[in-house]
Amino acid sequence: MTTLGTPLSPSATKVMLLGSGELGKEVLIALQRLGVETTAVDRYDNAPGQQVAHHARTITMSDPAQLKALIEAERPHLVVPEIEAIATPMLEELEAAGVVRVIPTARAARLTMDREGIRRLAAETLGLPTSPYQFCDSLAELQAAIDGGIGYPCVVKPVMSSSGKGQSKIDGPADVQKAWDYAMAGGRVSHGRVIVEGFIDFDYEITLLTVRARGADGQVQTQYCEPIGHVQVSGDYVESWQPQPMHARALEASRHIAKAVTDNLGGQGLFGVELFVKGEQVWFSEVSPRPHDTGLVTLCTQHQSEFELHARAILGLPVDTSLRNPGASAVIYGGVEAQGIVFDGVDEALAIPGTDLRLFGKPESFTKRRMGVALARGTDVDSARDTAKLAASKVKPRQA
Repeated sequence: MTTLGTPLSPSATKVMLLGSGELGKEVLIALQRLGVETTAVDRYDNAPGQQVAHHARTITMSDPAQLKALIEAERPHLVVPEIEAIATPMLEELEAAGVVRVIPTARAARLTMDREGIRRLAAETLGLPTSPYQFCDSLAELQAAIDGGIGYPCVVKPVMSSSGKGQSKIDGPADVQKAWDYAMAGGRVSHGRVIVEGFIDFDYEITLLTVRARGADGQVQTQYCEPIGHVQVSGDYVESWQPQPMHARALEASRHIAKAVTDNLGGQGLFGVELFVKGEQVWFSEVSPRPHDTGLVTLCTQHQSEFELHARAILGLPVDTSLRNPGASAVIYGGVEAQGIVFDGVDEALAIPGTDLRLFGKPESFTKRRMGVALARGTDVDSARDTAKLAASKVKPRQA
């Protein structure tokens, strides 16, 4: 039996999110609907999640001393990492000492905080199909890896970054220096280390949201949402839709890969598993032990969004991963470099039947910063995609 307390009382069930962007904000809202007392932590003040949580804290989460001091002072029941740049060895230390439970586990947070840990687990420990890859600590090593077998075209990514930042495709020798410099600028923590991957000629990419939650018998079970298709530009998602049509054998292989990875990581919660698909073939790409940006579409497609699924799973509650209707999402970029921007055209976007918006409330806008998302449901994916893009185009951010 799961017992939940009352917020701001001695009986409160307390959850702390490390990272409070737009995804964390939706998780916090889902937790609050279940009467959970929430603390939103981020590296800057007034982050989206801090605007809706019971408590807001601003620290450098990659600093072990700051992280330890905050957790020991607040004493949450659960700590939920929502970004990569966190001092995960400290989380492992605190979990081992019984101070806190980390979602899904402190080990999972450490392995998935950078691309090296999770790629080596998937390819070398679990033997799952992946693109050919090497890790490089310098421009010279990157060039040697490409010349030594990775070849062109290839993809370079920082070992730690968010939402595809610092990722680029290399088509020939002239692109190598530029890709290295871009990766160094885009990494969350300056490790000076990248992964270079051989290019897979895939038909499409999917995110397979995979949930480890307690079933009726009290045992942890694995459930899957319908696959999500998406379009990326420079590694950053700009559109997603659900369900992505797939060959039955490709879907079966995707679920097999997702289960192998998430079983190994353990714990409870929702995982965003990214996969490349060509016909019936599937390759593992990455996994996030938390809601995924492409999964914002589930706000208009599923009976329980990815955020509700995550909240319920981490609290030990039953989940429902079923699809309600096809739908799509389209990103709304800032378009300007300014603080406290305003949005024109919101009424025009919402006048389109079957649409919804999420404006994230980020205090500072950048030209290519994701400031919101348009959502659209439809009778089929194609019509929903058209509607979502139309709604997004109506919203015009500008300097106040």
